[in-house]
Amino acid sequence: MTAFPHVNLFATGENLTRLMRLRGVSVKALQEELGLSSPQAIYKWKRGECLPAIDNLVAIALLLQTTIDKILVIEN
Repeated sequence: MTAFPHVNLFATGENLTRLMRLRGVSVKALQEELGLSSPQAIYKWKRGECLPAIDNLVAIALLLQTTIDKILVIEN
């Protein structure tokens, strides 16, 4: 059986945090840009508890002037 790659949630959260800091984007600003009612989802993403939905991930990449593959950490 072939092992499929998986997303390292914790490392991805660290990437998101680093990129937000690098671009000067606050949690509040990201929340407003994504149209989220509260910042809780963003904190969960940053802690590596879960991933953003694909539409939010695309928007985050655009806002942070990067690509999705530079946000996600994929491991075998």
